[in-house]
Amino acid sequence: MATTPTQIRIDSNIKREAAALFSTLGLDMSSAVNLFLYQCVLHGGLPFAVEVPQYNDKTLNAMAEARKISRDPDIKGYNTMEELKAALDN
Repeated sequence: MATTPTQIRIDSNIKREAAALFSTLGLDMSSAVNLFLYQCVLHGGLPFAVEVPQYNDKTLNAMAEARKISRDPDIKGYNTMEELKAALDN
């Protein structure tokens, strides 16, 4: 199989995270991209749905509340499960 060098632009954070994921799967970036492209050809399109998620009002409200809580400096946070368990025991 002949190969062709290909250059693409990828967000550096996504590239780093993807490379770490692929490494745990025993793949390098080139192999993962080839796998993706083979699957696109096999499926005759993208091998997954590309869609805008449709959340109901309850989910949207919960997401908004979670964002608010995550940005509130007065809300106590926990770094470990042990810290959380200790706080729940008190």
